[in-house]
Amino acid sequence: MNKKEWSEKNKINSNQLKFTNISGVEIDPLYTSEDVNEINYLHDIGHPGEFPYTRGIHPTMYRGKLWTMRQFAGFGSPEDTNKRFKLLLEHGQTGLSTAFDLPTLMGCDADDRLSEGEVGICGVSVSSLADMEKLFSGIKLDQVSTSMTINAPAAMIFAYYIVTAQNQGVDISKLRGTIQNDILKEYIAQKEWIYPPRPSMRIITDMFEFCKNEMPEFNPISISGYHIREAGSTAAQELAFTLADGFAYIEAAIEKGMDIDKFAPRLSFFFNSHLDFFEEIAKFRAARRIYAKRMKNKYGAKNPKSWMLRFHTQTAGCSLTAQQPENNIVRTAIQALAGVLGGTQSLHTNSMDETLALPSDKAAKIALRTQQIIAYETGVAMTADPLGGSYFVEAQTDRIEKEAEQYFEKIESLGGVISAIEQGYFQKEIAKSAYRYQNEVDKKEKIIVGVNQYIQEDEKLEIPILLISPEVEKMQIKNLAALRQSRNQLAVDSSLLELQNAATDGLNLMPKLINAARSNATLGEICNCLKLPFGLYDEVAAF
Repeated sequence: MNKKEWSEKNKINSNQLKFTNISGVEIDPLYTSEDVNEINYLHDIGHPGEFPYTRGIHPTMYRGKLWTMRQFAGFGSPEDTNKRFKLLLEHGQTGLSTAFDLPTLMGCDADDRLSEGEVGICGVSVSSLADMEKLFSGIKLDQVSTSMTINAPAAMIFAYYIVTAQNQGVDISKLRGTIQNDILKEYIAQKEWIYPPRPSMRIITDMFEFCKNEMPEFNPISISGYHIREAGSTAAQELAFTLADGFAYIEAAIEKGMDIDKFAPRLSFFFNSHLDFFEEIAKFRAARRIYAKRMKNKYGAKNPKSWMLRFHTQTAGCSLTAQQPENNIVRTAIQALAGVLGGTQSLHTNSMDETLALPSDKAAKIALRTQQIIAYETGVAMTADPLGGSYFVEAQTDRIEKEAEQYFEKIESLGGVISAIEQGYFQKEIAKSAYRYQNEVDKKEKIIVGVNQYIQEDEKLEIPILLISPEVEKMQIKNLAALRQSRNQLAVDSSLLELQNAATDGLNLMPKLINAARSNATLGEICNCLKLPFGLYDEVAAF
């Protein structure tokens, strides 16, 4: 009996629920060898650690080394976050992941009028070298891997980080970690930018070049699909748009004259792990396969490390609910398991309270323990790609790869990523997907427990919430005033002028940014001095 005959014999009467996944793709009631008969195992799947890396980039995967366990941490003052860092390290976290507040993300100082009411609220406030030194006080930067989630002013924050390490006596060539630095996805989804796309790409390739020469163990970018998915994209859109951004950065670096095998091994990616368990696993597997084939066949990379897509995963913040927040522990565990079964190199698990506030100590600890339980108690880390060969998973992996290739063709027809951004293509595609899914939720075709079904009337919040005191903003402003009084203003002015001239003359900006950081120029001052040569970006609204 073939699949069609079985389906006819076992027809299912559907209720009002749709048998589609979160991306809106219809799911068959049964998958068989007929769904994968065009897949060649050695050519399309292969063994773990072998091209095209569908089953993972390392032969032994987690038997050799577990994924890096990170918790996104950052709130209030640098001193507040420093305490949280140390708490997480004490509880077994193996890497630091830094969240910055909105003023910092926008390149504004804490005392900027635009920062009022936002200092330290959604992350840690960093306006100066002094703030960065407080943030990592007592933490030797050559002994921990550090991730920093920041984009438009990434180069400036990176400069503060480098000087902080040097002031600790650390050889910066030994620094390990990742800075997000993905400005293209800001234009597409997250909307935190300063300069237009083309000068922003120049800053990023300068960072590529600097890291290649000076910091070979540090990842100068984390090309991020996370925010694209949070904005409402499908899994295939997240994958296609993220990889398209990655290929745009690669092409910009090649155009700058860089050898692909000198910088590609340090590129990293950052994906969302949503609630559609099998689709997420398939997405991660398809990502590796697409990337390997393109890097080898289109861009001519010869080093196998250049073919390997390394990625961090974060569970889906947009899937968490303010209603019955304890349910978010379950959601996060399922999403984290998908990330592990998909072969992630690094993982962040969201806390149950993140729809309400920044994580409390207790919630952050539960989120970390979730990863540890998956690692040590479930057995899923014992074998590489345990779902490889599943008819369903392989069919979905193949489908997502084909959908992504169709998106690549469309982006190419629009003139590339930057041109497509300027035409609003990505924004429109994401908006359509988000609208379709919300309609399904509103019609109860998709059930969200505690939101549109199984609602708990008169619910009372019974979990602790982290509140940021207004005193944080006052103290940060006071500290900035003291810094401006005590520093050598001539040195600051000179360093900023040199930076502006380097921008005009086409020189690599990183040495000048490091000099400005060392002179105690503030984040806002550094960002503002580049607005003259680079200009400011205004998005054309797309409907």
